[in-house]
Amino acid sequence: MGYRCVLHAGFRSFYGIDIRPLPCFSKTEVEAGQLLATRLAPLADRHDVVVLALPRGGVPVGFEVAKALKAPLDVFVVRKLGVPGQEELAMGAIASGNTRVLNTDVIHELGMSEPDIDAVAAREELELQRREHQYRSNRGPLNVEGKICILVDDGLATGSTMRGAAAALRKQQPARIIIAAPVAAPATCSELETEADEVICAVTPEPFLAIGQWYQEFRQTSDQEVRSLLEQSAEQSQRRAA
Repeated sequence: MGYRCVLHAGFRSFYGIDIRPLPCFSKTEVEAGQLLATRLAPLADRHDVVVLALPRGGVPVGFEVAKALKAPLDVFVVRKLGVPGQEELAMGAIASGNTRVLNTDVIHELGMSEPDIDAVAAREELELQRREHQYRSNRGPLNVEGKICILVDDGLATGSTMRGAAAALRKQQPARIIIAAPVAAPATCSELETEADEVICAVTPEPFLAIGQWYQEFRQTSDQEVRSLLEQSAEQSQRRAA
């Protein structure tokens, strides 16, 4: 079976960003980030843009986007709130910035009580804090209120994590949310349009199969690499501000 990239008609861009998918590619995450940055070029050199990468794989991509746009970079950590005994079924999520979103349909259908939800949220909050401290060390999260926030991942398969991230981020009152990924399943890219102000998927191959299929070198990003890239980006922001 051959592969093809599809062009999503009807995409609109508030900032004049070219969001038409490019031909299929197989690159490293660094090159993918550089490619994605070209689609976000109209947002370069603005003081109201923040790049938020989903760890861990989204961080190398987000780093290249932030560097090209001369924007600050941070991680946006999301933890699913799984139903006790059915952990794969999400009844909500928590995210960076003390944000909680709940799936009221699931909660009502299963009769989940507030103490049940709080117990799961408390457990996941500990893990979220551990990861944030591990990634940021002593740096606090970036302020996103009133900012144009670009949520970046290395690819979008089902989009469930990105969907939770966008919903959680919306509660922090950014000016706009842009979801951006180098490669995505076509249906997922379309479905996420209801979750954000813009969705930019550089490549939307059919059949999609898996994110790693579209990279020549697809490897696991380590926690140390996440920390290093965040530190480098923070240093670049400090030099620009000097």
